Amino acid sequence: MKNVLIILETIISILLIGSVLIQAKGTGLGSSFGGSGEFYQSRRGVEKIIFYATIGLSATFALVSVVLIVLP
Repeated sequence: MKNVLIILETIISILLIGSVLIQAKGTGLGSSFGGSGEFYQSRRGVEKIIFYATIGLSATFALVSVVLIVLP
């Protein structure tokens, strides 16, 4: 059972990394220091799906991690 959860956690982590990298397509370090001149833009279509998938993947990753800690 523990081996299955470790494999599942690995797959979820790879998907989570991919979804975060896909979202960060137009941002750089300049925006983190306030140097961005961009305006707020709402998410639509595929961007919204990827955003919600990232939230779901991160929650699932956290849950699987907690379960792996609790299992003997």
